[in-house]
Formats: sequence, structure tokens, C-alpha cells
Amino acid sequence: MPIRRHPMNIGELFDWHTELDRQTVTYLDRPFDIAPTGGVRYNAESLATLVRDFAGRLHAAGARSGDRVAIIKENHLDITLAAASAARIGALPATIAALGAPEAHRAMIERLDPSVVVVSPAVLERADAAGVKLGGPHMQFLVLGEPGQGAPEGAVTLGDLAGAGEAPVHMRGPDEPMLVMHTSGTTGVPKLVVHSGNSLLGGAAKLERVRIPVLASNHNTVYASSISFAHGRTVTWMMGQFSLSPRKLVVISRHDPEGVARVLAEHRPTTLEACPNIFQRWESLAHRKPELFHQVRLYVGTFDAVHPRTVRTFLEVSRRRFPLWAQSWGQSEAGPICLTVYTRRQLRRTSEAGAVTSLIGRPVPGFATVKVVDVDTGRTLPKGEPGMMMVATKGRCLDYLGESERYREKAVGKWWNTGDIGEWAENGQLKLIDREVDVIPGMSGIELESILLDRLPDASDVTVLGTPGEKPVPVLCMSGSGGLDPQAWQRATADLPDLGEPRVIPWEDVPRTATWKVRRLELREKVLGSTTTIGTGRWT
Repeated sequence: MPIRRHPMNIGELFDWHTELDRQTVTYLDRPFDIAPTGGVRYNAESLATLVRDFAGRLHAAGARSGDRVAIIKENHLDITLAAASAARIGALPATIAALGAPEAHRAMIERLDPSVVVVSPAVLERADAAGVKLGGPHMQFLVLGEPGQGAPEGAVTLGDLAGAGEAPVHMRGPDEPMLVMHTSGTTGVPKLVVHSGNSLLGGAAKLERVRIPVLASNHNTVYASSISFAHGRTVTWMMGQFSLSPRKLVVISRHDPEGVARVLAEHRPTTLEACPNIFQRWESLAHRKPELFHQVRLYVGTFDAVHPRTVRTFLEVSRRRFPLWAQSWGQSEAGPICLTVYTRRQLRRTSEAGAVTSLIGRPVPGFATVKVVDVDTGRTLPKGEPGMMMVATKGRCLDYLGESERYREKAVGKWWNTGDIGEWAENGQLKLIDREVDVIPGMSGIELESILLDRLPDASDVTVLGTPGEKPVPVLCMSGSGGLDPQAWQRATADLPDLGEPRVIPWEDVPRTATWKVRRLELREKVLGSTTTIGTGRWT
């Protein structure tokens, strides 16, 4: 059945791509886990065929219209293809990143109560090692690989379901729940965010299709993406790119610098997207192999705040005349809220300001409205006064699955409580200060981290933790084996507010989310032995 209109269900997305006059070829850094022998190059038809095939296997595993399907596996674009397969047969898919604690996975599965769990062997092995049972006896586990240690009795594999045949198509309406994704989970078990076709594909995805001069892809674009493919950004990004028809989509599922270098050497991107902390991790790669980024005209940062040093590093290695960095601020629950663009000139001029990337732009016209309010009274605040940022957006989610009361507490009429503290700057842009739970009275932790990264070239990561009744504690990761030079630290902090004694830990020991945000509560407990914060954490 032809789908020439823009699809309103992820289950239609890949078939729709095959009907477009211009189509895009997708290149992978490694084969899909749901198609391990399928290679690393896919055209529109082969992606759609894979979705139909996996839908048949899900149906053979027992998934039916009205059921829920959990997808928990290592990061790759096939998380989205598996979700499309489930949606195609009328099930409600939930995409869950493998990078999470087994206890968190168990809690999310309990809320979801799926009929089928699509899972990778590594997830099962970690759960077994932790003594965690991920599902109940009524759940069918479909293991992507050899079941191994921890696989439940009766689990099936891809091979067991080969030749299942095409499943009946039964897709939900645009106002019904279509996809569940989880939040970052920086402060505990991630929340399960429920989106409909209207809120995701009819909301945020519309922005992705707009042919904005300079920013939008064109037929010469090679767009490489290295994000968390378990999040809704993937769905809107794919719909937008299918509409704009770049020359290549390059999927980078693993973020380690050496592996990334191999992919970028083969597919030199003109647009490169990653989570801010992934870009930060790649700074050393930009210094060692700048030629990999010579062709990039546009960098795209999503999911988190970005620091000036990171933006400056990548803009400087591009050989394009006017490279740009597009940064969006948004949430899984609300979609994109603000968009801004940073230039090489801006970052050179403000190398010591620290706060340039804390300016997150203006609300997306026609899509989002923002107001800053007093945390206690709800009174709207004027420019220059920090408060809670509330947003009204066309892309707001339907609910938190299993936590509806928590959802209702954050929804105030048309307004959504973001849990972020910010203020209106004099130039009409919003300035991001901190998450409410991470707030440090009288200062911005984000800004302090930016300044310290600028002044300490050997620091690969800086996190400042506010502590009740004490000085804020900086936690640093240092490149190489030299550690933190006391004199360099003294010079870097001479004009800053009083800080506690810095703690230095290896980068690998910093707990992170699927989008590489720092799990600050876990880090706080690891370094300080306490989870007590200055902020309430009520709106996280």
C-alpha cells in the first residue's frame, strides 16, 4: 500500500523511504545484531526488507497487536529497526540501551511488562553476574546471538525463527502510544517516556525535514552520526534525512576514538553528529588526526550541554571556510526546545568567557515556547533572574509508563517542567545554568566546568559537585599518566569561587548514561560517599 504522505508511525518509516524519488544509502561501522550476516551497506529496500523480516520473527516469538516489546541491546541503529518491526504488527516497542545497570533494566521491564524481550547476550550475562532476573515466566526472550549464561529457559534465537514469514500489518493510530524510550537516568532508574505518532513524527520530525539553508542536508551531504540510537532522536533524524536525501548516512555505533577514526577515514563526513560528551572524548582524535574532520561543514550536538573547548577544537580542525556547530537543547519528554549556532569567530573571541555555550539560543519558532519561573511560587521571572524553565511544545510525550503520577507533577496545563534552571540573557537567548538537582547557589556548575576545561588542557573531563554546607568539589579526569599539576590547578582557579580539594579519577571510572552524560548521583556516592544534593531533585 503506497505511503506517499509523511508517515505517522515508525512502522511505516522504512517502506515510505523506498517510495521516495531520491533515496539514501546507509553505511554501518559493524553489521546489525538483528542481521549479523547482512553486511554494512543498506539501501532503502534492504532496510525495509529487514524490518519486515524481523517483524515476522517477533510475531513468531509471540508478539501480537496490543502487546509490548522490550528491546535491550548494544548501541546500534538496529534498535530503531527492531522498534519499527514491533510497531508494524501493532505492538508497543520500548527501546532500552544496554549501557545500564541490571537493576535498572529489571525495573524498566517490570514497568513495561512485555510479552517479548529482544535482548543481547551481554545484557543477560551482566544480569546473571549481578544476581538479577530480568523477566517473568510469561515473557518470551529473543536472544540476538548465542544465549549463553543467564538466558531464561525457553529463550529463542534469530536462527530458531528463520523463515517465519511476513507478519500481519496492524499499526496504531497517530494519537495512540507508538514508541517508548527511556530518559538519561542521571539520577536513578530512567523513566519510560511514551510518545505517539503525532508527538514524535508529527512534532519533532517536522523540524528535521525543513530545508534550512546551510544547516539542512543536501544531495552532497555525508552525514555521520554517533549517538545513543535507543533514543527518540534517532527516529526523527532518520525521517528528516530520508526526506532530505543526503548522499550517505554513516552510522557509528561504538564511540571509542580508534574505531571512530577507521570509519571517518573511509567515509569523510560533511556533517557530523554526536552527543557532547562523545565529542569531548574525541578531542584527542581531533588533535592527532585532524584530517578526518577537514571536510566537516556542520557539527551537530544534542542531548546535553557542550563546553566551549570542545566546540572550538572541532571548528578549528575543519578546513571549510565557515564551519558551524549547531546545538539543540531539548528533552525526550518534550522534543527540541531551543536551537543555536556557534561559529569559529565566536569561540575565538570568547575563549576565556566560559559561558558562551551556556547560551542555548531561542525557542524553536512555531514549535516551543519557554518561560522562566520562580521555583517556589511559579511567578514568571524577568531577564537576568534564574529560575525553573517551563516549556510548552508540540512534541510533548503522553505519559511516563508506570509512573503517571510523576508525569502529572511535571505537567502544569500546557507547560512542562524541564527540571532545568536557566535565565533569559540580555540578548534574548536562554542561558542554561544547571539541572535543579545539581544546583550550586551563587554559581553555575556548567560554567565552572567549561572554564576549568579551557584552563586545564590536560583535563579530559571535569564535573563539579555541589555539596550542602561545603565547598563544591571538582572531579577531574586527566589525559595521560601525569596527574593534576598543583601549580596548574592553582593558576586555573585563582579568580574562581572557592572550591574543595580536587579529586582525580580515571575517565573509565566515571559512571555514564547511554548518551554519555555523567551519572552525578553515582559519581557523588563513589567520590564523596554520599548522595545528598543541594537541589531537591523533585523534577528530575
